[in-house]
Amino acid sequence: MARILLLIGTGGFIGSVLRYLLSTYLNKSFPSAFPYGTFIVNVLGCLLIGVVFGISEKYNWLTPEWRLFLTTGICGGFTTFSAFAHENMKLLQEGNFLVFSLYSIGSFSLGVLAVFAGLTLAKI
Repeated sequence: MARILLLIGTGGFIGSVLRYLLSTYLNKSFPSAFPYGTFIVNVLGCLLIGVVFGISEKYNWLTPEWRLFLTTGICGGFTTFSAFAHENMKLLQEGNFLVFSLYSIGSFSLGVLAVFAGLTLAKI
């Protein structure tokens, strides 16, 4: 159990650092009321988790421990629902209802589609 927790924690650290770097870069590159950084990170994380699960199921290359490291650890640390919820609350408080709607619906829709795409890509 300690080994699994260490793998997940290490993966979470890696994913969190990657999320911060990519999100910061995207938000600076595309300044807008729309939080592109978190949006892209969450959709990309959904795609990656779909690919990992798809490859894991198709080829049986990953041990359960490595799958936990990649999915719960890295992808879990990389994507962030708490930042997503906070940014939505900020948009609502600012009265920016159109961006709130686009961001919420787009994140959910593209997130689900990205997981599906990842699973599909892994089966090719």
